[in-house]
Amino acid sequence: MRTESKHKGWNEIKTNDSWAIFKIMGEFVNGYEKLSKIGPCVSIFGSARTKPDHQYYKLAEEVASKIVDHGYGVITGGGPGIMEAGNKGAHIAGGTSVGLNIELPFEQHDNPYIDNDKSLDFDYFFVRKVMFVKYSQGFVVMPGGFGTLDELFEAITLIQTHKIETFPIILVGKEFWGGLMDWIKNTLLEAGNISPKDLDLIHLVDTSDEVLEVLNDFYKEYDLSPNF
Repeated sequence: MRTESKHKGWNEIKTNDSWAIFKIMGEFVNGYEKLSKIGPCVSIFGSARTKPDHQYYKLAEEVASKIVDHGYGVITGGGPGIMEAGNKGAHIAGGTSVGLNIELPFEQHDNPYIDNDKSLDFDYFFVRKVMFVKYSQGFVVMPGGFGTLDELFEAITLIQTHKIETFPIILVGKEFWGGLMDWIKNTLLEAGNISPKDLDLIHLVDTSDEVLEVLNDFYKEYDLSPNF
């Protein structure tokens, strides 16, 4: 990308940026039109590199199945690994299985467990993240890498700053996430960079039953609706 930009003048780059606006608008319109019809869903995040024989893959599949049994659909990033496990669990349980796919030079490819009419393709990460946030009634965050952390902290920031409605953010895997939570408490909180009540936005669990307990307890008090 940098090599290509060296051969373009500043005005040509600005012109290309202007035309890109229409593609961005198209992704928003397509996403809003399709996702507004799917009903309440929970997003499942996690590593694209997790193999089907891994405990977290199996756990994500189990979580998705139970989420569907309790009346929610499942949204994932549409790729392999944990995303595939989430779509697979929802698909086998007979529920709504949505995939928000992103075009990448590696790792990402559509998994076969997404409903045919609920597979969306995005070129822009930021448009895709808006769709996750707007139409999810909760985030279930399995072990993952930088992309998973990006989605996690995006949601926490938006809720903390009251840009969107509060919804449950559930970290699954105490062994994996425990160190991060300790750092948040012992470093961020101790430094005064977050408030004690901000910690209440995050739930740390180990089992699929605990995931459902957090979701059900939250929605005994709050109504299901898009987040902004």
